Amino acid sequence: MTPSTKSDETFWDKIAEKYSQKPVADEAAYQQKLEMTREYFTPQSRVLEFGCGTGSTAIAHAPFVGHIDATDISSEMIAIAERKAIAADIRNVLFVRTDLADLKDRDGEYDVVMGMSILHLLRDPQAAIAKVFNLLKPGGVFVSSTACIDEMGFWKFLLPIARATGKAPYISVFSREELIGYMTEQGFDLVHQWQPKKNAAVFLVARKPA
Repeated sequence: MTPSTKSDETFWDKIAEKYSQKPVADEAAYQQKLEMTREYFTPQSRVLEFGCGTGSTAIAHAPFVGHIDATDISSEMIAIAERKAIAADIRNVLFVRTDLADLKDRDGEYDVVMGMSILHLLRDPQAAIAKVFNLLKPGGVFVSSTACIDEMGFWKFLLPIARATGKAPYISVFSREELIGYMTEQGFDLVHQWQPKKNAAVFLVARKPA
């Protein structure tokens, strides 16, 4: 898969502190996503979250699983996440600065993989989905929440301008139907989809066949 670039890492490093202080845009929807995700956990679950940002979601889920590997390309995001985990006395989350593309020798290791607000930020989301499929155990699930920019009206026209001026990261543009197609073409069975409102991120749960 196409790895992230140095410019991607630099962008997220630069905004990490500000990002960590930004409130969740829709707290009710976020809490519902947490609850829906936990339906697929057991106390022994081994979980991967890629694109974990400053760690809030991994930390929130930690009490419900055995272990979480949480990764991000930004060393500044990871540093903030580690401080938050220490403050919350969370000891079963390992935060690592790495790219999904760089995870080696992990095929079939995870019960659940989470990709929250990340697929649309990748240069090759289809390859990322293929990587996730391989990382999962048979019967494991991929939980994702994704902004489908192609359905967000004027945003898909504004984002290239924002990116050119350094105010936005790289964005992949696709529709919900295309995203679901990426999942099913890879071999996933779609078991749940939810969109809290029009133009909101699409929450999907896709299962790797047992």
